[in-house]
Amino acid sequence: MKRQGSVTVIAALTLCAAGARASAQGDSITRLEAQLKQQRYQVAQMERVLEGAVEHGATMTRDRLQAVVPPAQAQLLIQENAHVRGFRLEGYGVFFDVIVPSLDGSLTWSLRTLDQNQLGLQSALSMLRTRINPTDIDLQQALKRIELQVNPAAALANLNMPPLVAPVQVAQQAPAPAAAPSAPPAPSADLAPQVLSADPILDDPNEAYRGEVMQALTDAMLDHSSPLAIGPNEWVTIAARRNEERPRLAPADSGAQTIVIRASGADLAAFRAGQISRDEVLKRVERRVF
Repeated sequence: MKRQGSVTVIAALTLCAAGARASAQGDSITRLEAQLKQQRYQVAQMERVLEGAVEHGATMTRDRLQAVVPPAQAQLLIQENAHVRGFRLEGYGVFFDVIVPSLDGSLTWSLRTLDQNQLGLQSALSMLRTRINPTDIDLQQALKRIELQVNPAAALANLNMPPLVAPVQVAQQAPAPAAAPSAPPAPSADLAPQVLSADPILDDPNEAYRGEVMQALTDAMLDHSSPLAIGPNEWVTIAARRNEERPRLAPADSGAQTIVIRASGADLAAFRAGQISRDEVLKRVERRVF
């Protein structure tokens, strides 16, 4: 009887141990599921942040274009929304695939067509200046107004040119001695800052757009990636590419490029802890265009 009782006790203890192990395993699985759920939530939040960053880059591009093209046309420049998908890769970190809406092909095509003979803005204004009759004061003033709107630097340079005005003679009198040319007017304080802010965006709108989006995505990664809990040996990588959909009548876009922005978890942690400055972490961020 004693032996039978001992066996019963051992069996009961074994069952208890097995139950404890099963309960521990169940708790571990529950914690793992909760952790994965939280990770998916943080990735989804970062997806929305990156979509907003692309929209910010588009807004900055619109603002720059509104200074040189009609506002209504600039507003219609980008009509779609960005799409972002994030993936956590075991042993690597987090990867985000960003689809960036393309610029309106009709606008960029028109700008390229106007410049198809490699006639830049400065060259175009110079050609107009040579074709205008120097005695036509109204046209001269109209040209200067255009220069002030689209190319302040050229307008200020032309202020140093002598006025192209035909000499006026008084009837039945000997011509008066030619007056010494007056000193060119000094550039006003209002125009001087415009020379520094002349925007070359019309030379290549796509490149300007790409730069604004790259900067916005980089800032979003630095400022909002903390909840992703990236390990020191892991990476946050953002790959952004333009949407390939385009109007049928637009020219084929065979030069679509992908922007890759990557930062290590160690650099991001050092930046958030104040161990390195923003300028320093920006130097360490890898940015490539393929």
